[in-house]
Amino acid sequence: MKETEINFNITLDENHIPEKIVWAAPDGGVVGAESKAVLLSVWDDKTKEALRIDLWTKEMPVEEMKRFFHQVLMSLGNSYQRATDEDDVAEEIRKFAEYFADRSGIKM
Repeated sequence: MKETEINFNITLDENHIPEKIVWAAPDGGVVGAESKAVLLSVWDDKTKEALRIDLWTKEMPVEEMKRFFHQVLMSLGNSYQRATDEDDVAEEIRKFAEYFADRSGIKM
């Protein structure tokens, strides 16, 4: 059995607002990469609910955040499809992502 790690280092200002996010996933070739936002979800099997950590830096522009959310929504559709083989539901998630892109003004 092998173990691996993914690490996040968050620099906070005096009001506990993220100023800098640096992450590493050495097995994936990522070491000391900076990011402006992180949305992390984990499944709590005991309570049967998703737990979340949502962080973004002061420098994360709103337009980039909208694009980030759009891409996360598209990824959720793809992940759902791989996890369940429910192509029709996955397509609905992706359709919503496109609707979101249109409504948020980021669709090109």
